[in-house]
Amino acid sequence: MPRNDRLRDVLAAAGMTASELAAKCDVDAKTVERWVSRGRLPHPRSRVRAAGVLGKDVDVLWPEAVRRAVKLGADRELVGVYPRRSDLPRSLFRELIEGARSRLWFGGYTSYFVWLEVPHAAETIGAKAQAGADVRFLLGDAASQVTASRDLIEATPLNLATRIAMTQAEIGKSPTPLPVRLSDRHIAMSVWVFDDDALVATHIGGALGQDSVTLHLRRRESDGPFSRYVEHFEALWADAAAGHPSLPE
Repeated sequence: MPRNDRLRDVLAAAGMTASELAAKCDVDAKTVERWVSRGRLPHPRSRVRAAGVLGKDVDVLWPEAVRRAVKLGADRELVGVYPRRSDLPRSLFRELIEGARSRLWFGGYTSYFVWLEVPHAAETIGAKAQAGADVRFLLGDAASQVTASRDLIEATPLNLATRIAMTQAEIGKSPTPLPVRLSDRHIAMSVWVFDDDALVATHIGGALGQDSVTLHLRRRESDGPFSRYVEHFEALWADAAAGHPSLPE
């Protein structure tokens, strides 16, 4: 889960450490650190106590708690909606990658931006794979006519084939080979899955990937929107052409 920047900022403004807040709330210091660094949602009693200590409303420090309280059914899985992928918190992909333990699926046509926004991404992802995580890269097929047609629409100097090649080069820096498959069926919608979080970006017209409307989902039920997008990724993966696994340098 992404870190709780609001809680971190309020702690800093109050000149209080996580250990000090923990002592006042009668919880372990590591618990408070997880509230901040992993965005963990405290138990209701702890939320109320911490908010009182910090002099803030609970919904200011943990808006997710309020959203959960008022949502019913499938919409409970919706963490956030962003008009553009570029509107995502810049730290979100890094936090999701670093926090994932069991699954890291990259279903972007190029996922090129990952290497720009996440320092040492290949090394981190490779280490996750070595630890047993299910890592997959579903990239666009640079040789496909679909890719060529999209390049004509986007008309950018750094075309899709180049960005795909750059991602393949970055994947090659992993300390262990990573599974890569190629497809042209996800040209208009990208899905990234990190454990129980998913980011879904849908292209709008001729806009670039960074301008795609983006959803942040978190699994709350067995057959909700999150699961549907996981099924979508798995179907694409099953039909995709096997690319060569990355090789460490």
